[in-house]
Amino acid sequence: MAKYTRGTVKAFSPFDARADAEALRKAMKGMGTDEETILKILTSRNNAQRQEIASAFKTLFGRDLVDDLKSELTGKFETLMVSLMRPAYIFDAHALKHAIKGAGTNEKVLTEILASRTPAEVRNIKQVYLQEYEANLEDKITGETSGHFQRLLVVLLQANRDPDGRVDEGLVEQDAQVLFRAGELKWGTDEEKFITILGTRSVSHLRRVFDKYMTISGFQIEETIDRETSGDLEKLLLAVVKCIRSVPAYFAETLYYSMKGAGTDDDTLIRVMVSRSEIDLLDIRQEFRKNFAKSLHQMIQKDTSGDYRKALLLLCGGDDE
Repeated sequence: MAKYTRGTVKAFSPFDARADAEALRKAMKGMGTDEETILKILTSRNNAQRQEIASAFKTLFGRDLVDDLKSELTGKFETLMVSLMRPAYIFDAHALKHAIKGAGTNEKVLTEILASRTPAEVRNIKQVYLQEYEANLEDKITGETSGHFQRLLVVLLQANRDPDGRVDEGLVEQDAQVLFRAGELKWGTDEEKFITILGTRSVSHLRRVFDKYMTISGFQIEETIDRETSGDLEKLLLAVVKCIRSVPAYFAETLYYSMKGAGTDDDTLIRVMVSRSEIDLLDIRQEFRKNFAKSLHQMIQKDTSGDYRKALLLLCGGDDE
């Protein structure tokens, strides 16, 4: 796995798993719960350290830390703390499993994860899914989706996007022309061309294709996708394009819309804050400030409350006034 350095959560030092386990046990023992201690410890340790704390907790007390958290905490705060405890390697597989479980499929989760993860990360997710759930992720997803949306998900699941290398300007021109003919110039849309090109070409190549497309057509590729496609396919194509342009900008937008307007999409807010906290949350904060004229910190502050808010703000790690 790539070494990420743009997260807000780093390894805590000096770290003492036993001392943390003891503090957590004390926070949950007897009458009442000391939420402050729980949230301070769990948001300031990285995921690997949290796993060591859970192991020390079991060694010292014969109790399961996650079970104790579930029985002592409630609501969104509980969901956030339990999410922080989930081993990093299983996080995405778990989210996908829950997105395709039971009645109705959560297309938003499928889109967010498969559009934003690198090919190496997708290969890892498939492997973990098989190990943990003894099921094939692709089969599960094809069983719950259909049409061109399903086709593009399957392409992304192959994790065979071309690696970044020297960009061939001739092929850039050709791809841009193909997309133009498949969308704006055609009565009806040839979705397959969009799926193949956006799902398989390298990131650096596609960034040049988007520039060339603008030159040829006078439109941003997003405008064409918006006009020519609809529903889940449109959302997935747009997510892929945005992630090709900038993954942190995509997540900044995802966070913004999880809190904008009436009500908060807490599942998305929690999933993104936890899954990006050790990867690129600093970059996401920067993009957020640039694109939405306010900081992520300010928006969380305004949109959430209580211990849930305290914990999210600690994960956010700072205010970009």
